[in-house]
Amino acid sequence: MEALRVQLLAEKSEISVPSQYVQPPETRPQIEKTNVKSAVPVIDLSSRTNLLDELKKACREWGVFQVINHKVPISLLDDIMRVGRTFFGGCEMEEKLKYSCDSASPASEGYGSRMLVASNETVLDWRDYFDHHTLPLSRRNPSHWPDSPADYRKVVAEYSDHMKALAQELLGLVSESLDLTCQCIENVVGEFYQNITISYYPPCPQPELTLGLQSHSDFGVITLLIQDDVGGLEVFNNGEWVSVNPMSNAICVILADQTEIITNGEYKSAQHRAVTNAGRSRLSVATFHDPAKTRQISPAFHPPRYRPVIYGDHVSSWYTKGPEGKRNLDALLL
Repeated sequence: MEALRVQLLAEKSEISVPSQYVQPPETRPQIEKTNVKSAVPVIDLSSRTNLLDELKKACREWGVFQVINHKVPISLLDDIMRVGRTFFGGCEMEEKLKYSCDSASPASEGYGSRMLVASNETVLDWRDYFDHHTLPLSRRNPSHWPDSPADYRKVVAEYSDHMKALAQELLGLVSESLDLTCQCIENVVGEFYQNITISYYPPCPQPELTLGLQSHSDFGVITLLIQDDVGGLEVFNNGEWVSVNPMSNAICVILADQTEIITNGEYKSAQHRAVTNAGRSRLSVATFHDPAKTRQISPAFHPPRYRPVIYGDHVSSWYTKGPEGKRNLDALLL
C-alpha cells in the first residue's frame, strides 16, 4: 500500500509523528552531536592549479565535495528549485496525485513517498518526492511530468542536459586524478541512465525521532545535488555526522557505489542522510547518473578488491534489503 503523503501529515499539525516514521534509537539523529565545524571540501572548477590534487584528497577523505564555477547557469539552478517548490507548495493535492508513481515498482517515475519495497518493518522517511526519468532520451517523456508552472518540463529537460555534461566532466577529472585516461570511468559505465529527484521535506514535529532520508550510499556512479538554504544533508566522515552546509550556487557532488568499485576502493562512496527540522520545509534536487541495469561493473585496477557485479543485481538488492548504511557493497569485497 502506498504511504500517505508526508505533506498531508505535516499539515495536520499533530504534536507527534506516526509510529512508522519513528527511527529506532540507534539511527535517530543526535542533532547536538552533529559536527558543524568540519567543512566538506569546496573545489573551484575554474582554477586548474592543484585541481586534481584537491579532487583526489576530497574523493579519498570524504567521497563528497561541493563545486563552484561549474558552468551550469545559476538561473537554471534557481529555476529547477522554483518549479519544484511550486509543484509541492502551490499545487492542490488532487493535482499532485495525478502524477503518482507505481508504489509496487521501485524507482518508478512520478510523485511518491516510499522508495523501498514495502514491508511491515520498514521505517518511512519524512519526505515526498517527484522522480523524473530523463536519460537516455528514449526514457524521457515530459508528458509524465507536471505542466504547472508552464515552464516546468522545459526547465527539467534543460537541467538534465547540463547535469549530464557536468557529470561527464567530473568523472573525467576523477579518472585523471588516479592516472587513468580521461574516459576510463565513463567507458566502464557506458551510456548514462539519469534520474532527477526533487525531494520535499515538510516541517516535522519531532525531528529528533525521524529522518528525511535514511543513511545510505547511492548505488549508481555519481550524484549531483543542490539544496535550498534550510540545510539538512549530512555525510558520515571519520565516525561522525557532518553537516553539508548550503552554499549559494554550489553543486554537491556525491560519489556512489559503482565509482567505489571502478576505482577499486581508492575512492569511497559517501554515506549520507537527510535530517528534518520543526520550523521550515526543505527542498533538494538530486541528479543520479547510473549504468544500464545490464551493465557489468568491475574494478579498473589489478588485483581487484571487488567482484564484478551486474548493476541491476546491485540495485535489486538495495531496494529489497534497504540501504543498511552502505552494506550492500560488502558482499562484493574479495
